[in-house]
Amino acid sequence: MAIVATRALTKRFAGGANAVDGVDIESGDGEFLVLLGPSGSGKTTVLRMIAGLEEPTSGEIRIGGVAVNDLSPRERGIAMVFQSYALYPHLSVYENIAFPLKAQGVAKVEHRGRVEMAAATFGIGTLLGRKPRELSGGERQRVALARALVREPQVFLFDEPLSNLDAKLRSSAREELQKFQKEIGTTAIYVTHDQVEAMALGDRIVIMDHGRVRQIGTPVEVYDDPADVFVATFLGSPPMNLLERGATLFGFRPEHLRSAEGAAPSGATRFDFHCELVEYLGSEQLVFGSLGGQWAGKEVAWRLPAYAAPPMVGATHAVLVEERHLRFFDAATGRRTERQPLG
Repeated sequence: MAIVATRALTKRFAGGANAVDGVDIESGDGEFLVLLGPSGSGKTTVLRMIAGLEEPTSGEIRIGGVAVNDLSPRERGIAMVFQSYALYPHLSVYENIAFPLKAQGVAKVEHRGRVEMAAATFGIGTLLGRKPRELSGGERQRVALARALVREPQVFLFDEPLSNLDAKLRSSAREELQKFQKEIGTTAIYVTHDQVEAMALGDRIVIMDHGRVRQIGTPVEVYDDPADVFVATFLGSPPMNLLERGATLFGFRPEHLRSAEGAAPSGATRFDFHCELVEYLGSEQLVFGSLGGQWAGKEVAWRLPAYAAPPMVGATHAVLVEERHLRFFDAATGRRTERQPLG
C-alpha cells in the first residue's frame, strides 16, 4: 500500500489554458479515492500524470513518500485499468494476464500461480484459454482487472473502467470492484464523470472543474455540505434547488422539500408551490413546478417516495423546508457562507 500525493500539480498544453491548475491531493493509505468532474475538468489528465503517461508542466507527484516525476510508469509501482480494456486480441486470457509478469522479467515458473490467483479473485478461472473476442464486456473488464492485480502494484489507477458496460452489468461490476479493493487493501484512484459511481465507490471524492479541485470529502460531506454552488448543482439528480435573496443564494435538496400541512418545525421556510409535472420512477416520484410570492416563477424540483400521494398537477400546494436543510452561498463568488436569516 502507498499514499499518493500531488503538490501544486499543473499541466499546460501548447496554446491553451491550464488543463490542470495547481492540484493538491493526498490519498489515504489503502483508500479508494475518486476523481469526479464533468468532461474537461482535468481529472483524467491528473490520473495520467500520476501514472507517468503525461509529464507535468510543474508540481510534484509522490507515491509512498517518494517523488516519482522522473520515474517511468513501470518504475512507479502502479497498475492502470483503462476504459477500453486494452487487451491483446491475439493472446489468450491467460497470456493477457501474464503479460505484465513477462514484461517485468518474473520467472516463468511463477506465472501460473499468480495468474490463477488473479483470475480466481475475479471469477474468470474457467476463461483462461479463451481469446478476448469470445468474452462479454463484463468478462473483458475482469480480465483487465486481473491483469492489473497480477503486478502486485502499490497503487491501482482506474480510468472510467466501467463506462463501456450496460447499466445492469455496471452496477454488479461496481460492487465487485469495491469488494476487491477492500479485500486487497491497495490504494486506488478512480476517475469517473458518473456521480452514482463516485458516491458508491469512493471513501472520499475529489470534485474537479476547469482543472481545479472544488472540494474533497466523503460522499456524505460533498453531498450534504457542498463547498460552493458548482458542487451543489453538479451533485444530485435533480441538483440542489437554489434561490436568490439579495447578495446571498440559499439552497435545499429536492428530498428536503415537504408538504406544509399540519404543524411546522420552528424556523421552517414556507413556499407556495405550483405543481406542473409528476414523474413516477418506481422507487420515487420527481415533482417539478414553480414557486409563488417573492420567488414567483422560480422552478424547483421536489422528490417524494413512491408511496406518497403525489400533488395534483395544476394546483398550488403549501410546502416547506426545515432550517437545518438550508445551505447558503455568496451570490458573487459562489462559495459557502454563513447562515442568513430568511424572515
